Amino acid sequence: MKTPQLLILLLTILVHVAEPFPTERGRREKHASWDDVNVVAHGLLQLGQGLKEHVDKSKIQMRDVNAKLKAFNSTVAEVQRKQQEQDEALKAKSEEVEERERLAAQLAEEVKVKVEEVKQQSEGVHSRMDRLEEKVDKVLREPELDSNYSDQTGVPFIQRIMAAQNRRIDQLVEKIQQQQDKLEKQSLHLQALQSKVAKKRVKSHRRRDEETALRGEAEHSDTKSGLAKDCHDLFVGGQRVSGVYTIQPENSQPFNVLCEMTSEGGWTVIQKRLDGSQSFNQLWESYKKGFGSLNGEFWLGLKSIHSLSKQGQYLLQVELSDWAGREQVARYRITVDGEEEKFALHLEHESSSGVQEEIITTGASGVPFSTADRDNDLAADVNCAELLSGGWWFRSCGESNLNGKYPRRPNLLGKQQSRRQGMFWTTTKGQNVSLKTVLLKIAPVTIQQ
Repeated sequence: MKTPQLLILLLTILVHVAEPFPTERGRREKHASWDDVNVVAHGLLQLGQGLKEHVDKSKIQMRDVNAKLKAFNSTVAEVQRKQQEQDEALKAKSEEVEERERLAAQLAEEVKVKVEEVKQQSEGVHSRMDRLEEKVDKVLREPELDSNYSDQTGVPFIQRIMAAQNRRIDQLVEKIQQQQDKLEKQSLHLQALQSKVAKKRVKSHRRRDEETALRGEAEHSDTKSGLAKDCHDLFVGGQRVSGVYTIQPENSQPFNVLCEMTSEGGWTVIQKRLDGSQSFNQLWESYKKGFGSLNGEFWLGLKSIHSLSKQGQYLLQVELSDWAGREQVARYRITVDGEEEKFALHLEHESSSGVQEEIITTGASGVPFSTADRDNDLAADVNCAELLSGGWWFRSCGESNLNGKYPRRPNLLGKQQSRRQGMFWTTTKGQNVSLKTVLLKIAPVTIQQ
């Protein structure tokens, strides 16, 4: 029975009991109802007992609730303590990663200094050898002198000089070899440190992702990882040093890129040619995934270029130089479709760049990417990639091929065979220009603002 109902019944019984007794005439009738009073009293006792039991149960339930609240508060305090410990551990790991990066940069600088010293020593050895050869030639060409000087100008004297020079040369060569061994060891150590730093950075990002997910603070995948979506995003975040960074475009997996930080902002380099150390005569899968070294020549990869360009409006800057030292720069609005559209390229020339020459043209409908094993070019009855080598957005086989073979000596590609062997572009006057260096880089259009 619920408490309000018990209270109402108790009040009703008390009202009936408290009524005044009747007059003397009716007292005898009232005295006759004492049995009813006993029944009522017994009922009141049962009611009081029920109320007591209800109160006791309520107290027990309150004690249980208080115990559970204390346990919950203890659990929350423990979770907060563990979270604080994790934050401190993450901070310590971040500081450790930064320290390792600093050490790696310091080692790289030391390696550069050692390389310069070795070069200078090597140049000194060559210079001394040249001077020694000149002296020997001079002595051999001189006529025979008096006998007073025969001991100093004779063959034994020359042999002694040459033996001494040879010993010095051997000593220098040995020192150079020792320096080279040290440099190789330091290079291996530096690579190991860079690998450890990269692994630490990945683990740090993963741990940060997990903590962000637990706290419920992340709303998008890019904020979960804490990585920038491109090099200009790094520039906006305060980064001003060019180099290799890890980025994660929207709805994409993280990957490493070469960032070129300028006064305008951060550019993401998608292709670099400078010395012919990397072969660009690759097939479709290689051009899709990317190849080469970010510290040398490389192709970033069509998949990665597409993931960057689909984030919004982007600029492509093309920087060329030929063997005569002439440089050419052009800017375009760029869009690269996905693999289902064969990574078709769409360009719109930027008149604000002030460049008269158009290095690459695509037309309104775009140009699909083509390789030797995927003939997607717009030329009829010929595979331009197979003819010219490499992979490119070919409209025809005669406009340009910035992924062609690196030329071994300067020429203007006047012959058909030479043109097929090198990377080139065609001027508006129809001249095929052999290229020495090529750099392709992209950035959001906001970099111009």
